[in-house]
Amino acid sequence: MHVSEFDYHLPAESIAQEPLADRSASRMLVVHREEGRWEDRAFRDLPDFLRPGDCLALNDSKVFPARLYGQRVGTGGAVEVFLLRPEAEDNKTWTALVRPGRRMRTGERVRFADVEAEIVGRGEFGERTLRFDIDGDIYEWLNGAGHVPLPPYIHRSDRADDISRYQTVYARAVGSVAAPTAGLHFTPQVLDHCREAGADVARVTLHVGLGTFQPLHTENVEDVKLHSERFEIPEESAAKLRAAARIVAVGTTSVRTIETAMRTGGMRACCGETELFVYPGFDFRAIGAMVTNFHLPQSSLLMLVCAFGGKDLVLDAYRHAVAAGYRFYSYGDCMLVV
Repeated sequence: MHVSEFDYHLPAESIAQEPLADRSASRMLVVHREEGRWEDRAFRDLPDFLRPGDCLALNDSKVFPARLYGQRVGTGGAVEVFLLRPEAEDNKTWTALVRPGRRMRTGERVRFADVEAEIVGRGEFGERTLRFDIDGDIYEWLNGAGHVPLPPYIHRSDRADDISRYQTVYARAVGSVAAPTAGLHFTPQVLDHCREAGADVARVTLHVGLGTFQPLHTENVEDVKLHSERFEIPEESAAKLRAAARIVAVGTTSVRTIETAMRTGGMRACCGETELFVYPGFDFRAIGAMVTNFHLPQSSLLMLVCAFGGKDLVLDAYRHAVAAGYRFYSYGDCMLVV
């Protein structure tokens, strides 16, 4: 199976550059797997598709200001650093993407306002390891020095309102460098209506990193290897998920978290790292339905949705979404696959 099989044409104007004024005003393309059809609905209609015994699985990871702009010590050249994940318990050593990465050698230093960092290691695809000279909590410092890590297809600088809008209303566990975007549509009111429809709500955590959004560097799907990402399922959530008649995963990250748990001891409280790559032919052991945004062509996220909904049906639904004027990607509309 080739990565190129998961392609579709998307006009640039279909990529949402701004969030809607109302989170829950998004459109929702509902894909019915068994019937091989779809229908155009609104996200506010989600409770209509829920029933008693369902459990919504929400990824409560919180995005932090992971993008930094600095200067090379000595030359003053501009440097952009995109933090990916901490590599030490003190949160002072990080794996990051650095631009211009090819020019930055081990031992060089970068200054960010009142803090400096040293490059202490190099990796593949522009990855570098940085050690920050900082006292105190780095996340508190990042709240003042960092920028919201908007994806590159949003062609503008981050603004103050992105701090809240590029974040789910239920986010609480700091650690993601990209939003679990399927959850961006929820408001407290929509969650209340889901509960009124009989659905329970369980929180899981997967800190979105390079494994979720990295470009694929192979031609064959079977050769794809994802970077690991940290996840956790607390006991209260595990109990709710075990009791559910149907698990409705909100986002591909929730899918990967739950399906990882099912392969490492079953639906129980657990935490660890996952490199789970889901593509057509995957044996889903827990997920019964999923809410997801529209994803980039030839991406691991699109492959996951195709694995769940059926490759031909999902790609046909994507083509319909393009023709029908749906808004794509992080600040765009969503799908419900049932």
